Amino acid sequence: MEAFLISAGIAALAELGDKSQLLAILLAARFRAPLAIIAGIALASAVNNGLAATLGEFAGEWFTPDHLRIVLALSFIAMAVWMMVPERDSGDSPRMMDRLGAFGASAISFFLIEMGDKTQIAAVALAAHYQSIAAVAAGTTLGMMIADVPAIYLGEIATRKIPLRMVRAAAAVLFLLLALLALMDYFRRFLYA
Repeated sequence: MEAFLISAGIAALAELGDKSQLLAILLAARFRAPLAIIAGIALASAVNNGLAATLGEFAGEWFTPDHLRIVLALSFIAMAVWMMVPERDSGDSPRMMDRLGAFGASAISFFLIEMGDKTQIAAVALAAHYQSIAAVAAGTTLGMMIADVPAIYLGEIATRKIPLRMVRAAAAVLFLLLALLALMDYFRRFLYA
């Protein structure tokens, strides 16, 4: 249960102000079919996070828990830095997205946009740490949905009132705190060993 809950929280945090939320807003504006968009995002997230968690569990078999704590801390630091990098427009063709429909456009675009993204990297690190593909994949998928579903309904309004730069800065600070906690756990083991 811990792996599921931690994974969900980290993924939700990683998605704050991310390009996937911006994509969710764009898809909602174009198709006006929130349930199809949500279903497409859920499918893409589950497949993507399942692949990442599988890779992470195998990596966890090759490294000691102490190595994994350092990798987890470094991945949190990388995510904190990454949160401050502005997203670029992916340049997807509107015609292609219209032909796919709301579900297809959402599933394909979300799958592609999340390849190598913060959440996928976190899923690899978390699965390596917890050695639980199902819990990490389900948790990171839920976390993505927690962040992206409200973006479909409320994202446009929120970005008018809260600058994206502030959202990114707050998420970066939280990732740095998570990194600090992971490093403290790593060094605590040496102090009390």
